[in-house]
Amino acid sequence: MALTPDTTGVLPSQILRELVAQDVLSGTPAILPDQLQPASLDLRLGSVAVRLRASFLPGKGRSVAERLPEFEMHRFDLRDGMVLEKGCVYVVELMERANLPAAIHAVTNAKSSTGRLDLLVRVITDEGVEFDRVAPGYSGPLYAEICPRSFSVLVRPGMRLNQIRLRQGQAVLGDAELTALHAQSPLVSGEAVISEGLGFSVGLRPESGDLVGYRAKPHAGVIDLDRIGAYDPADFWEELRTDNGRLILDPGAFYILVSRESVSIPPGYAAEMAPYLAMVGEFRVHYAGFFDPGFGYAAAGGAGARGVLEVRCHEAPFALEDGQIVGRLVYERMAEVPDALYGVEIASNYQGQGLKLAKHFRAG
Repeated sequence: MALTPDTTGVLPSQILRELVAQDVLSGTPAILPDQLQPASLDLRLGSVAVRLRASFLPGKGRSVAERLPEFEMHRFDLRDGMVLEKGCVYVVELMERANLPAAIHAVTNAKSSTGRLDLLVRVITDEGVEFDRVAPGYSGPLYAEICPRSFSVLVRPGMRLNQIRLRQGQAVLGDAELTALHAQSPLVSGEAVISEGLGFSVGLRPESGDLVGYRAKPHAGVIDLDRIGAYDPADFWEELRTDNGRLILDPGAFYILVSRESVSIPPGYAAEMAPYLAMVGEFRVHYAGFFDPGFGYAAAGGAGARGVLEVRCHEAPFALEDGQIVGRLVYERMAEVPDALYGVEIASNYQGQGLKLAKHFRAG
């Protein structure tokens, strides 16, 4: 199916492939076939990182390059590998650039492994007034702002820390549509809590054992993002165990937890994680919020897949209880079913997952 003015929804891999051929999305060097995901395109780091004294947005009428001298501390070449230090802010121009038609807008988000390392990665654009938003008709470079929060990381050009999802028209499902979809193809195990999306709760009573999550250690070593399955979790994470279904979050700490429910994204839909109740204010869940078509879908090998939750506690200690709603999945229609689903035709690290750390750590 070719993209037409009547196309509505999140654009799938086959349409993204067409848009790459038309230079709507382009790269230097050229975009690689394996950057295409079912409902997004992976973005690659360029070769120069700029250390900033503060995060910023360029604002209307201003480019990123124009504003950088106001915040730049120093810049360095990534080609031999460079450590981005915990607690510092960097900007890296990406290898990709966008040349969007007026009808298409885009959102970006960290990849799953990025979020599970507590790497805050956000895209900024020329004239941008929001992070992770690429305006309709935008033509220009894309930049990644990177702030390692828990661990220092070693990066090189070409590494893929985030992804871009393109949309045409309005495709978000309302509550009535979501209820109907759940009746047709169950989206969540147990009762569906539907209110401006599908409610997502935390699981603190595992079916076996008492391991419920992990807390990042404050003084861990450097993680080379190219090393998969290389690190001992005990060097970076403290195991969290409970037998009463409760966990008290410490201010400033970062946690990996898991949803109580298994979730499913049918092939014709995509989803994004969103805060459930901003007024709670004590913690933030999910830095990497894209869920691809086929995630947790039984026919795609994902039956029983839980959502891994990246949780940061804010100002005050907070008692988290088993089954407490901590987020919501906002479902959107795909413009058409992708030609490759999550977990089937592509290598997917987290299909069928339970509580699981990033792919850089050795399995228990």
